[in-house]
Amino acid sequence: MTRTHLTEAPMSSLQHSARTDAELLAHALAQARLGRDEGGVPIGAALVVDGEVQAVGRNRRVQLGSAIRHGETDCLEAAGRLPASVYARATMVTTLSPCDMCTGAVLLYGIPRVVIGENRTFLGGEDLLRARGVEVVVLDDAECLELMTDFIAREPALWNEDIGV
Repeated sequence: MTRTHLTEAPMSSLQHSARTDAELLAHALAQARLGRDEGGVPIGAALVVDGEVQAVGRNRRVQLGSAIRHGETDCLEAAGRLPASVYARATMVTTLSPCDMCTGAVLLYGIPRVVIGENRTFLGGEDLLRARGVEVVVLDDAECLELMTDFIAREPALWNEDIGV
């Protein structure tokens, strides 16, 4: 995968501005739109290390017939095996608050920062992330909210299946 350089100079994972977070969210949003266009659940993610996108992913449960390919887990799979030292400098950017499975993946790999597009349509494991020392930033992005609101209204059964209801 081609890496995209997003800043003039590398930043530590804990020194992002709101503008940078919004720029990073654009990568996850592009994946969410792609997933929606494929007939899937419109949730996307990006793994960012030192200001560079290492991988992107989208919820592909429908497309792959998978039980576990949420945006974040698909992104981690796309990144491949990385050393713990890389995860320790990473930010997981996701269009929607991470579910328990994706929260667990963030904790398992020691990712210290999560940027969330919106958490109004679904509130995942944010409290657990914070309790375990993860910095959680919620952008309350209007496009993320609109994507999920439209999807839930159109596909309530698929949405309930995706979140285990």
